Amino acid sequence: MSTAETRQGTVSGTYADGVHAFKGIPYAAPPFGPRRMRPPEPPPAWAGVRDCTRYGPTAPKNPYAPPFDTLLAEPAIPGEDCLNLNVWTPELGGAGLPVLVWIHGGSFTNGSGAVPQYDGTAFARHGVVCVTINYRLGADGFLFLPDGVANIGLLDQVAALEWVVDNIARFGGDPARVTIAGESAGAMSVTTLLSMPRAAGLFRRVIAESGAGQHVLSPATATRVGGYVAQKLGVPATREAIAAIPIQRLLAAQTAVGLDLQTNPDPSRWGEIAANLMVFEPVVDGDIVPAVPLDAIRQGAGRDVDVLIGSNTDEWRFFVVPPGVLAHIDDGLLQATAAAHGLGDAALQIYRSNRPGASAGDVYAAVVTDWFFWIPAIRVAEARGESPTWVYEFGWKSPVLGGQLGACHYVEIPFAFDTLRSEGAAPMVGSAPPQGVAEDVHLAWVRFATSGVPGWPRYEAADRATMLFDTHSDVVHDPRAGERRLWDGLR
Repeated sequence: MSTAETRQGTVSGTYADGVHAFKGIPYAAPPFGPRRMRPPEPPPAWAGVRDCTRYGPTAPKNPYAPPFDTLLAEPAIPGEDCLNLNVWTPELGGAGLPVLVWIHGGSFTNGSGAVPQYDGTAFARHGVVCVTINYRLGADGFLFLPDGVANIGLLDQVAALEWVVDNIARFGGDPARVTIAGESAGAMSVTTLLSMPRAAGLFRRVIAESGAGQHVLSPATATRVGGYVAQKLGVPATREAIAAIPIQRLLAAQTAVGLDLQTNPDPSRWGEIAANLMVFEPVVDGDIVPAVPLDAIRQGAGRDVDVLIGSNTDEWRFFVVPPGVLAHIDDGLLQATAAAHGLGDAALQIYRSNRPGASAGDVYAAVVTDWFFWIPAIRVAEARGESPTWVYEFGWKSPVLGGQLGACHYVEIPFAFDTLRSEGAAPMVGSAPPQGVAEDVHLAWVRFATSGVPGWPRYEAADRATMLFDTHSDVVHDPRAGERRLWDGLR
Protein backbone atom coordinates (compact mmCIF):
# COMPACT_ATOMS: atom_id res chain seq x y z
CA MET A 1 0.00 0.00 0.00
CA SER A 2 1.19 3.54 -0.86
CA THR A 3 -0.11 6.90 0.29
CA ALA A 4 0.37 10.40 -1.07
CA GLU A 5 -0.92 13.85 -0.26
CA THR A 6 -2.93 16.01 -2.65
CA ARG A 7 -4.37 19.46 -2.08
CA GLN A 8 -7.79 17.86 -1.48
CA GLY A 9 -6.63 15.11 0.86
CA THR A 10 -4.68 11.89 1.25
CA VAL A 11 -4.95 9.08 -1.32
CA SER A 12 -3.94 5.44 -1.05
CA GLY A 13 -2.71 3.34 -3.95
CA THR A 14 -0.89 0.14 -4.69
CA TYR A 15 2.80 -0.74 -4.92
CA ALA A 16 4.20 -3.58 -7.00
CA ASP A 17 7.52 -4.28 -8.72
CA GLY A 18 8.89 -0.83 -8.00
CA VAL A 19 5.87 1.16 -9.21
CA HIS A 20 3.29 3.07 -7.16
CA ALA A 21 -0.14 3.32 -8.82
CA PHE A 22 -2.98 5.62 -7.78
CA LYS A 23 -6.26 5.39 -9.69
CA GLY A 24 -9.45 7.40 -9.79
CA ILE A 25 -8.11 10.58 -8.14
CA PRO A 26 -10.66 13.38 -8.72
CA TYR A 27 -9.25 16.49 -10.40
CA ALA A 28 -12.63 18.26 -10.61
CA ALA A 29 -16.04 18.04 -8.96
CA PRO A 30 -18.62 15.54 -10.31
CA PRO A 31 -20.13 17.20 -13.43
CA PHE A 32 -23.78 16.47 -12.67
CA GLY A 33 -26.74 18.33 -11.21
CA PRO A 34 -26.11 22.08 -11.45
CA ARG A 35 -22.62 21.39 -12.87
CA ARG A 36 -23.95 19.46 -15.87
CA MET A 37 -22.62 20.85 -19.16
CA ARG A 38 -20.80 23.62 -17.27
CA PRO A 39 -17.07 24.33 -16.95
CA PRO A 40 -15.30 22.14 -14.40
CA GLU A 41 -15.11 23.19 -10.77
CA PRO A 42 -12.45 22.22 -8.21
CA PRO A 43 -12.95 18.89 -6.44
CA PRO A 44 -14.16 18.98 -2.85
CA ALA A 45 -11.71 18.09 -0.10
CA TRP A 46 -12.12 14.90 1.89
CA ALA A 47 -11.20 13.71 5.36
CA GLY A 48 -9.20 10.60 6.04
CA VAL A 49 -7.62 8.51 3.31
CA ARG A 50 -9.35 8.10 -0.06
CA ASP A 51 -9.09 4.64 -1.63
CA CYS A 52 -7.46 5.09 -5.04
CA THR A 53 -6.55 1.49 -5.76
CA ARG A 54 -9.07 1.01 -8.60
CA TYR A 55 -10.01 2.99 -11.69
CA GLY A 56 -12.71 5.56 -11.03
CA PRO A 57 -15.92 6.15 -12.98
CA THR A 58 -15.61 6.80 -16.70
CA ALA A 59 -17.32 9.67 -18.50
CA PRO A 60 -20.78 8.76 -19.86
CA LYS A 61 -20.53 7.30 -23.36
CA ASN A 62 -22.04 4.77 -25.71
CA PRO A 63 -20.16 1.51 -26.35
CA TYR A 64 -18.29 1.20 -29.61
CA ALA A 65 -20.48 -0.09 -32.41
CA PRO A 66 -19.75 -3.49 -34.00
CA PRO A 67 -17.26 -4.56 -35.26
CA PHE A 68 -15.09 -2.02 -33.44
CA ASP A 69 -16.33 -3.22 -30.07
CA THR A 70 -14.35 -6.42 -30.63
CA LEU A 71 -11.15 -4.53 -31.53
CA LEU A 72 -10.98 -1.77 -28.92
CA ALA A 73 -11.08 -2.13 -25.15
CA GLU A 74 -13.68 0.24 -23.71
CA PRO A 75 -14.14 0.04 -19.93
CA ALA A 76 -17.41 1.55 -18.69
CA ILE A 77 -17.35 2.22 -14.95
CA PRO A 78 -20.53 3.79 -13.48
CA GLY A 79 -20.51 6.76 -11.13
CA GLU A 80 -20.71 10.54 -11.15
CA ASP A 81 -17.14 11.28 -10.02
CA CYS A 82 -15.89 10.73 -13.58
CA LEU A 83 -13.45 13.66 -13.82
CA ASN A 84 -10.60 11.68 -12.42
CA LEU A 85 -7.06 10.67 -13.29
CA ASN A 86 -4.54 7.90 -12.65
CA VAL A 87 -0.86 8.15 -11.69
CA TRP A 88 2.00 5.65 -12.01
CA THR A 89 5.34 6.62 -10.49
CA PRO A 90 8.56 4.91 -9.44
CA GLU A 91 9.15 7.26 -6.53
CA LEU A 92 7.05 9.44 -4.24
CA GLY A 93 8.15 12.82 -2.95
CA GLY A 94 10.59 15.27 -4.47
CA ALA A 95 12.30 13.13 -7.11
CA GLY A 96 11.77 15.74 -9.85
CA LEU A 97 10.99 13.18 -12.55
CA PRO A 98 9.58 14.01 -15.99
CA VAL A 99 5.81 13.62 -16.36
CA LEU A 100 3.72 12.33 -19.28
CA VAL A 101 0.00 13.13 -19.25
CA TRP A 102 -2.03 10.97 -21.64
CA ILE A 103 -5.24 12.32 -23.22
CA HIS A 104 -7.18 9.45 -24.74
CA GLY A 105 -8.79 9.23 -28.16
CA GLY A 106 -12.20 8.02 -29.26
CA SER A 107 -13.59 10.61 -31.70
CA PHE A 108 -14.49 12.87 -28.74
CA THR A 109 -17.33 10.46 -27.93
CA ASN A 110 -15.53 7.41 -26.49
CA GLY A 111 -12.54 6.34 -24.46
CA SER A 112 -11.19 6.81 -20.93
CA GLY A 113 -7.97 6.77 -18.97
CA ALA A 114 -8.81 3.24 -17.79
CA VAL A 115 -8.12 1.47 -21.12
CA PRO A 116 -5.65 -1.36 -20.34
CA GLN A 117 -3.33 -0.35 -23.19
CA TYR A 118 -2.76 2.97 -21.39
CA ASP A 119 -1.30 1.36 -18.27
CA GLY A 120 1.60 3.59 -17.25
CA THR A 121 3.75 0.98 -15.52
CA ALA A 122 6.41 0.82 -18.24
CA PHE A 123 6.81 4.60 -18.28
CA ALA A 124 7.24 4.59 -14.50
CA ARG A 125 9.85 1.84 -14.70
CA HIS A 126 11.79 4.03 -17.11
CA GLY A 127 11.70 7.03 -14.80
CA VAL A 128 8.67 8.91 -16.17
CA VAL A 129 5.63 9.65 -14.02
CA CYS A 130 2.62 8.70 -16.18
CA VAL A 131 -0.84 10.23 -15.78
CA THR A 132 -3.97 9.23 -17.71
CA ILE A 133 -7.17 11.28 -17.53
CA ASN A 134 -10.88 11.22 -18.25
CA TYR A 135 -12.72 14.20 -19.75
CA ARG A 136 -16.33 14.78 -20.74
CA LEU A 137 -17.36 13.41 -24.12
CA GLY A 138 -19.98 13.99 -26.81
CA ALA A 139 -22.65 16.57 -26.10
CA ASP A 140 -21.80 16.53 -22.40
CA GLY A 141 -18.32 17.83 -23.21
CA PHE A 142 -18.59 19.51 -26.62
CA LEU A 143 -22.15 20.77 -27.07
CA PHE A 144 -21.96 24.22 -28.61
CA LEU A 145 -24.76 26.76 -28.55
CA PRO A 146 -24.53 30.56 -28.82
CA ASP A 147 -24.68 30.94 -25.04
CA GLY A 148 -21.11 31.77 -24.09
CA VAL A 149 -20.20 28.25 -22.92
CA ALA A 150 -17.86 26.24 -25.14
CA ASN A 151 -15.30 23.46 -25.27
CA ILE A 152 -16.06 22.05 -21.83
CA GLY A 153 -14.15 18.87 -22.62
CA LEU A 154 -11.04 20.93 -23.35
CA LEU A 155 -11.55 22.84 -20.10
CA ASP A 156 -11.66 19.49 -18.32
CA GLN A 157 -8.27 18.71 -19.85
CA VAL A 158 -6.93 22.08 -18.68
CA ALA A 159 -8.27 21.39 -15.18
CA ALA A 160 -6.48 18.03 -15.15
CA LEU A 161 -3.24 19.72 -16.20
CA GLU A 162 -3.69 22.32 -13.48
CA TRP A 163 -4.11 19.47 -10.98
CA VAL A 164 -0.86 17.97 -12.27
CA VAL A 165 1.01 21.26 -11.85
CA ASP A 166 -0.37 21.65 -8.32
CA ASN A 167 0.09 18.08 -7.11
CA ILE A 168 2.49 16.01 -9.17
CA ALA A 169 5.59 16.90 -7.11
CA ARG A 170 4.12 14.81 -4.29
CA PHE A 171 4.09 11.86 -6.70
CA GLY A 172 7.73 12.30 -7.69
CA GLY A 173 7.07 14.45 -10.76
CA ASP A 174 8.44 17.81 -11.86
CA PRO A 175 5.58 20.20 -12.78
CA ALA A 176 7.99 22.09 -15.04
CA ARG A 177 8.72 18.95 -17.12
CA VAL A 178 5.23 17.91 -18.26
CA THR A 179 4.68 16.30 -21.66
CA ILE A 180 1.10 16.07 -22.88
CA ALA A 181 0.45 13.20 -25.25
CA GLY A 182 -2.55 11.78 -27.04
CA GLU A 183 -3.79 9.73 -29.96
CA SER A 184 -6.59 10.44 -32.45
CA ALA A 185 -9.01 12.80 -30.65
CA GLY A 186 -6.35 12.97 -27.94
CA ALA A 187 -3.79 14.16 -30.49
CA MET A 188 -6.28 16.67 -31.85
CA SER A 189 -6.73 17.77 -28.23
CA VAL A 190 -3.02 18.22 -27.50
CA THR A 191 -2.41 20.23 -30.68
CA THR A 192 -5.44 22.36 -29.79
CA LEU A 193 -4.05 22.83 -26.25
CA LEU A 194 -0.75 23.86 -27.87
CA SER A 195 -2.62 26.75 -29.49
CA MET A 196 -4.74 27.77 -26.47
CA PRO A 197 -3.76 30.74 -24.28
CA ARG A 198 -5.54 29.11 -21.31
CA ALA A 199 -3.22 26.11 -21.50
CA ALA A 200 0.01 28.09 -21.86
CA GLY A 201 2.60 27.22 -19.24
CA LEU A 202 0.96 23.95 -18.19
CA PHE A 203 3.26 21.72 -20.25
CA ARG A 204 6.71 21.73 -21.81
CA ARG A 205 6.35 19.13 -24.55
CA VAL A 206 3.70 17.58 -26.83
CA ILE A 207 3.38 14.13 -28.43
CA ALA A 208 0.62 13.94 -31.04
CA GLU A 209 -0.18 10.52 -32.48
CA SER A 210 -2.56 10.43 -35.47
CA GLY A 211 -4.26 13.80 -35.09
CA ALA A 212 -3.27 17.40 -35.69
CA GLY A 213 -4.26 21.04 -35.84
CA GLN A 214 -6.96 21.13 -38.52
CA HIS A 215 -9.61 19.08 -36.70
CA VAL A 216 -11.98 21.70 -35.30
CA LEU A 217 -15.46 23.02 -36.10
CA SER A 218 -16.70 26.48 -36.91
CA PRO A 219 -19.29 27.97 -34.54
CA ALA A 220 -21.90 27.80 -37.30
CA THR A 221 -21.44 24.08 -37.87
CA ALA A 222 -21.25 23.29 -34.17
CA THR A 223 -24.44 25.29 -33.54
CA ARG A 224 -26.20 23.18 -36.19
CA VAL A 225 -25.15 20.03 -34.36
CA GLY A 226 -26.56 21.40 -31.11
CA GLY A 227 -29.82 22.05 -32.91
CA TYR A 228 -29.92 18.53 -34.34
CA VAL A 229 -29.39 17.06 -30.86
CA ALA A 230 -32.20 19.23 -29.47
CA GLN A 231 -34.51 18.10 -32.28
CA LYS A 232 -33.85 14.45 -31.48
CA LEU A 233 -34.66 15.15 -27.83
CA GLY A 234 -37.73 17.26 -28.59
CA VAL A 235 -36.53 20.16 -26.44
CA PRO A 236 -35.45 23.75 -27.13
CA ALA A 237 -31.87 24.19 -28.29
CA THR A 238 -30.73 25.64 -24.97
CA ARG A 239 -28.10 24.37 -22.58
CA GLU A 240 -30.58 24.28 -19.71
CA ALA A 241 -33.10 22.17 -21.62
CA ILE A 242 -30.53 19.68 -22.93
CA ALA A 243 -28.70 19.45 -19.58
CA ALA A 244 -31.98 18.48 -17.90
CA ILE A 245 -32.28 15.37 -20.10
CA PRO A 246 -31.16 12.09 -18.46
CA ILE A 247 -27.76 11.10 -19.73
CA GLN A 248 -28.91 7.86 -21.38
CA ARG A 249 -31.48 9.74 -23.45
CA LEU A 250 -28.80 12.22 -24.48
CA LEU A 251 -26.48 9.40 -25.52
CA ALA A 252 -29.28 7.86 -27.58
CA ALA A 253 -29.82 11.22 -29.30
CA GLN A 254 -26.09 11.43 -30.06
CA THR A 255 -26.26 8.03 -31.69
CA ALA A 256 -29.24 9.07 -33.79
CA VAL A 257 -27.47 12.24 -34.96
CA GLY A 258 -24.40 10.19 -35.87
CA LEU A 259 -26.52 7.78 -37.89
CA ASP A 260 -28.05 10.70 -39.76
CA LEU A 261 -24.54 11.84 -40.70
CA GLN A 262 -23.51 8.38 -41.89
CA THR A 263 -26.70 7.98 -43.91
CA ASN A 264 -26.46 11.33 -45.67
CA PRO A 265 -23.22 13.29 -45.18
CA ASP A 266 -24.55 16.26 -47.16
CA PRO A 267 -22.18 19.26 -46.83
CA SER A 268 -25.13 21.65 -46.99
CA ARG A 269 -26.41 20.09 -43.78
CA TRP A 270 -23.17 19.14 -42.04
CA GLY A 271 -20.55 21.64 -43.23
CA GLU A 272 -16.99 20.45 -42.56
CA ILE A 273 -18.30 17.42 -40.64
CA ALA A 274 -19.29 15.89 -43.99
CA ALA A 275 -15.59 15.36 -44.66
CA ASN A 276 -14.21 14.42 -41.25
CA LEU A 277 -17.32 12.53 -39.99
CA MET A 278 -16.91 13.59 -36.35
CA VAL A 279 -20.07 15.16 -34.92
CA PHE A 280 -18.36 16.53 -31.80
CA GLU A 281 -15.01 18.32 -31.93
CA PRO A 282 -13.37 21.39 -30.42
CA VAL A 283 -15.01 24.59 -31.65
CA VAL A 284 -13.24 27.77 -32.73
CA ASP A 285 -15.30 29.89 -30.34
CA GLY A 286 -12.92 32.88 -30.37
CA ASP A 287 -12.20 32.62 -26.65
CA ILE A 288 -11.10 29.22 -25.37
CA VAL A 289 -10.03 28.24 -28.90
CA PRO A 290 -9.30 31.65 -30.46
CA ALA A 291 -8.41 30.32 -33.94
CA VAL A 292 -7.94 27.15 -35.93
CA PRO A 293 -5.03 25.55 -34.05
CA LEU A 294 -2.87 25.23 -37.17
CA ASP A 295 -3.33 28.94 -37.91
CA ALA A 296 -2.42 29.87 -34.33
CA ILE A 297 0.66 27.64 -34.50
CA ARG A 298 1.71 29.36 -37.72
CA GLN A 299 1.45 32.65 -35.83
CA GLY A 300 3.79 31.36 -33.13
CA ALA A 301 1.52 29.73 -30.54
CA GLY A 302 3.50 27.14 -28.60
CA ARG A 303 6.79 28.15 -30.18
CA ASP A 304 8.69 27.35 -26.96
CA VAL A 305 7.15 23.86 -26.64
CA ASP A 306 8.93 20.78 -28.03
CA VAL A 307 6.70 18.74 -30.36
CA LEU A 308 6.84 15.12 -31.53
CA ILE A 309 4.13 14.40 -34.08
CA GLY A 310 3.31 11.67 -36.55
CA SER A 311 0.87 9.15 -37.96
CA ASN A 312 0.57 5.54 -39.08
CA THR A 313 1.14 4.44 -42.66
CA ASP A 314 -2.30 2.87 -43.18
CA GLU A 315 -4.53 4.82 -40.75
CA TRP A 316 -7.79 4.67 -42.68
CA ARG A 317 -7.77 0.90 -43.12
CA PHE A 318 -8.96 0.65 -39.52
CA PHE A 319 -12.25 2.26 -40.55
CA VAL A 320 -12.89 0.34 -43.78
CA VAL A 321 -11.38 -3.16 -43.30
CA PRO A 322 -13.20 -4.47 -40.18
CA PRO A 323 -16.70 -3.57 -41.45
CA GLY A 324 -15.92 -5.10 -44.86
CA VAL A 325 -16.17 -1.82 -46.77
CA LEU A 326 -12.76 -1.90 -48.45
CA ALA A 327 -13.62 -4.68 -50.89
CA HIS A 328 -16.66 -2.77 -52.17
CA ILE A 329 -14.85 0.47 -53.08
CA ASP A 330 -14.67 0.82 -56.86
CA ASP A 331 -12.94 3.27 -59.18
CA GLY A 332 -15.98 5.53 -59.25
CA LEU A 333 -16.03 6.02 -55.48
CA LEU A 334 -12.25 6.42 -55.44
CA GLN A 335 -12.37 9.15 -58.08
CA ALA A 336 -15.28 10.92 -56.37
CA THR A 337 -13.52 10.87 -53.01
CA ALA A 338 -10.26 12.12 -54.48
CA ALA A 339 -12.09 14.89 -56.33
CA ALA A 340 -13.87 15.95 -53.14
CA HIS A 341 -10.43 16.39 -51.59
CA GLY A 342 -9.14 18.30 -54.63
CA LEU A 343 -7.18 15.51 -56.34
CA GLY A 344 -7.67 14.73 -60.01
CA ASP A 345 -6.84 11.76 -62.23
CA ALA A 346 -3.16 12.71 -62.54
CA ALA A 347 -2.78 12.67 -58.75
CA LEU A 348 -4.55 9.31 -58.52
CA GLN A 349 -2.18 7.92 -61.11
CA ILE A 350 0.74 8.80 -58.84
CA TYR A 351 -0.92 6.99 -55.94
CA ARG A 352 -1.60 3.96 -58.14
CA SER A 353 1.90 3.85 -59.62
CA ASN A 354 3.40 3.89 -56.12
CA ARG A 355 1.26 0.85 -55.19
CA PRO A 356 1.51 -1.72 -58.01
CA GLY A 357 -1.39 -4.13 -57.94
CA ALA A 358 -3.36 -2.11 -55.38
CA SER A 359 -7.14 -2.26 -55.55
CA ALA A 360 -9.34 0.80 -55.75
CA GLY A 361 -10.03 0.30 -52.05
CA ASP A 362 -6.32 0.22 -51.23
CA VAL A 363 -5.74 3.50 -53.06
CA TYR A 364 -8.85 5.02 -51.47
CA ALA A 365 -7.54 4.13 -48.00
CA ALA A 366 -4.17 5.70 -48.82
CA VAL A 367 -5.71 8.94 -50.06
CA VAL A 368 -8.01 9.36 -47.06
CA THR A 369 -5.20 8.42 -44.67
CA ASP A 370 -3.12 11.23 -46.08
CA TRP A 371 -5.94 13.79 -46.04
CA PHE A 372 -7.10 12.97 -42.52
CA PHE A 373 -3.85 12.15 -40.70
CA TRP A 374 -0.52 12.38 -42.53
CA ILE A 375 -0.75 15.78 -44.18
CA PRO A 376 -2.22 17.55 -41.09
CA ALA A 377 0.74 16.25 -39.06
CA ILE A 378 3.17 17.51 -41.71
CA ARG A 379 1.43 20.91 -41.72
CA VAL A 380 1.95 21.27 -37.96
CA ALA A 381 5.63 20.41 -38.36
CA GLU A 382 5.98 22.92 -41.19
CA ALA A 383 4.07 25.61 -39.28
CA ARG A 384 6.50 25.48 -36.37
CA GLY A 385 9.41 26.77 -38.43
CA GLU A 386 12.55 26.74 -36.27
CA SER A 387 10.77 25.51 -33.13
CA PRO A 388 11.99 22.06 -32.01
CA THR A 389 9.88 19.49 -33.85
CA TRP A 390 10.33 15.80 -34.59
CA VAL A 391 8.24 13.66 -36.95
CA TYR A 392 7.67 9.91 -36.99
CA GLU A 393 5.69 7.39 -39.01
CA PHE A 394 4.57 4.05 -37.58
CA GLY A 395 4.81 1.42 -40.29
CA TRP A 396 4.51 -1.99 -38.58
CA LYS A 397 1.67 -3.89 -40.22
CA SER A 398 -0.69 -5.86 -38.01
CA PRO A 399 -1.31 -9.48 -39.03
CA VAL A 400 -4.94 -9.22 -37.88
CA LEU A 401 -7.72 -9.88 -40.42
CA GLY A 402 -5.33 -11.57 -42.80
CA GLY A 403 -2.94 -8.66 -42.70
CA GLN A 404 -5.51 -6.34 -44.23
CA LEU A 405 -5.41 -3.87 -41.31
CA GLY A 406 -1.83 -2.88 -42.06
CA ALA A 407 -0.28 -0.10 -39.97
CA CYS A 408 -3.72 1.21 -39.18
CA HIS A 409 -5.17 3.72 -36.76
CA TYR A 410 -4.63 2.99 -33.04
CA VAL A 411 -2.24 0.07 -33.62
CA GLU A 412 0.83 1.98 -32.35
CA ILE A 413 -0.59 2.61 -28.85
CA PRO A 414 0.43 -0.67 -27.12
CA PHE A 415 3.88 -0.17 -28.66
CA ALA A 416 4.16 3.37 -27.29
CA PHE A 417 3.06 2.25 -23.81
CA ASP A 418 4.89 -1.11 -24.03
CA THR A 419 1.63 -2.89 -23.19
CA LEU A 420 1.56 -5.47 -25.99
CA ARG A 421 0.50 -8.20 -23.53
CA SER A 422 -2.23 -6.16 -21.86
CA GLU A 423 -5.83 -7.32 -21.83
CA GLY A 424 -7.52 -6.41 -25.11
CA ALA A 425 -4.35 -5.72 -27.13
CA ALA A 426 -4.34 -8.94 -29.17
CA PRO A 427 -7.38 -8.09 -31.35
CA MET A 428 -5.32 -5.26 -32.85
CA VAL A 429 -1.74 -6.55 -32.76
CA GLY A 430 -2.17 -10.32 -32.92
CA SER A 431 -0.76 -13.01 -30.67
CA ALA A 432 2.96 -12.43 -31.32
CA PRO A 433 3.65 -8.72 -31.85
CA PRO A 434 7.34 -7.75 -32.05
CA GLN A 435 8.61 -6.62 -28.65
CA GLY A 436 11.59 -4.97 -30.31
CA VAL A 437 9.33 -2.46 -32.04
CA ALA A 438 7.68 -1.67 -28.69
CA GLU A 439 11.11 -1.02 -27.19
CA ASP A 440 12.02 1.33 -30.04
CA VAL A 441 8.80 3.37 -29.84
CA HIS A 442 8.39 3.36 -26.06
CA LEU A 443 11.98 4.35 -25.36
CA ALA A 444 11.77 7.15 -27.94
CA TRP A 445 8.74 8.49 -26.07
CA VAL A 446 10.64 8.13 -22.76
CA ARG A 447 13.65 10.00 -24.15
CA PHE A 448 11.44 12.76 -25.49
CA ALA A 449 9.57 13.20 -22.21
CA THR A 450 12.87 13.18 -20.32
CA SER A 451 15.10 15.36 -22.51
CA GLY A 452 13.03 16.71 -25.40
CA VAL A 453 15.09 14.71 -27.91
CA PRO A 454 13.61 11.37 -29.08
CA GLY A 455 16.74 10.10 -30.81
CA TRP A 456 16.73 11.27 -34.43
CA PRO A 457 17.22 14.62 -36.24
CA ARG A 458 14.68 17.41 -36.07
CA TYR A 459 12.19 17.88 -38.87
CA GLU A 460 13.35 20.68 -41.16
CA ALA A 461 12.10 21.71 -44.59
CA ALA A 462 15.47 20.97 -46.21
CA ASP A 463 15.43 17.22 -45.55
CA ARG A 464 12.19 16.37 -43.65
CA ALA A 465 13.81 13.74 -41.43
CA THR A 466 11.21 11.19 -40.30
CA MET A 467 11.68 8.18 -38.04
CA LEU A 468 9.94 5.17 -39.57
CA PHE A 469 9.13 2.64 -36.85
CA ASP A 470 8.95 -0.94 -38.12
CA THR A 471 10.65 -4.27 -37.50
CA HIS A 472 13.74 -2.35 -38.57
CA SER A 473 13.37 1.29 -37.52
CA ASP A 474 15.35 3.95 -39.30
CA VAL A 475 15.30 7.60 -40.38
CA VAL A 476 13.96 8.35 -43.85
CA HIS A 477 14.06 11.72 -45.54
CA ASP A 478 10.96 13.24 -47.12
CA PRO A 479 9.02 9.96 -47.39
CA ARG A 480 6.58 9.78 -50.33
CA ALA A 481 7.62 13.24 -51.42
CA GLY A 482 5.61 13.07 -54.65
CA GLU A 483 2.39 12.33 -52.79
CA ARG A 484 3.12 14.98 -50.17
CA ARG A 485 3.47 17.64 -52.86
CA LEU A 486 0.07 16.72 -54.33
CA TRP A 487 -1.58 18.24 -51.25
CA ASP A 488 0.14 21.61 -51.41
CA GLY A 489 -2.56 24.26 -51.40
CA LEU A 490 -5.28 21.66 -50.76
CA ARG A 491 -4.77 20.48 -47.18
